[in-house]
Amino acid sequence: MRLINREPSRPVAIGLALLPFIALILAYVIASQIRLAENPSDKLLPSLATMGESMWNIAFVPDRRSGDLLFWVDTLASLQRLFIGLFISGAIALFVGCLAGFFPYARSFFAPFVAAFSLVPPITILPILFITLGLGEAAKIGLVVIGTTPAMIRSLAQAILAIPEEELVKAQTLGASSWQIITRIFLPQVWPVLLAALRIGLIPAWIFLVSAEAIASTEGLGYRIFLVRRYLAMDIILPYVAWITLLAYLTDRMFAWASRVLFPWAHLKGGGL
Repeated sequence: MRLINREPSRPVAIGLALLPFIALILAYVIASQIRLAENPSDKLLPSLATMGESMWNIAFVPDRRSGDLLFWVDTLASLQRLFIGLFISGAIALFVGCLAGFFPYARSFFAPFVAAFSLVPPITILPILFITLGLGEAAKIGLVVIGTTPAMIRSLAQAILAIPEEELVKAQTLGASSWQIITRIFLPQVWPVLLAALRIGLIPAWIFLVSAEAIASTEGLGYRIFLVRRYLAMDIILPYVAWITLLAYLTDRMFAWASRVLFPWAHLKGGGL
């Protein structure tokens, strides 16, 4: 059998998936030991034990000033901002993207503006958001919305435009109204695309969220990273970065699971997302 036709068994696939992570951890441990052997007070590559102790203190020992468990306070604050921002982005993208995909007049109205607005670097809008919306939650959530919505709109509109013309012709031949075409042909094929767009939007959403928290916030994962960097606290920064990565991965898996459960037809081989 040719190599391109060989599928790994489940245990082998899991082992292959874990191998790069194990190699990365081993490489870090070796590099950390080399640096600490030369300088025991080195802060650039702290040992795993040092990071574990620091994270235990920030996650399970109440803060002296506030009495809060800072790690969980930061996590909750960031996740709230992230999901609120993604919910608003998804709602706007669903409305505008569907209009642009359904109706040619709406497409002519929205398409040039969305295309132009999507080219504006969202991070450059952050000072404007802080000036107009203040330093509270609205500006941080607004940056997530601005940074993710245009791409979602274009994804949904393009998915609608990609629906075979034959389906629309058959529906109209059978006497379907515009509303029936929208609800029975367009929307069922749009929902899995929306979930896929949310998955793609996770990466820029986290980037913009961390950026906003770093500039103006009193809690959040991005805020904590940029707060402790002045002390070169890599024993906090590295675990926080790993935690953000894990949260992003779990969120992506959650959206993927929801798509498979709600729209299994979209995941058939050769039949969709």
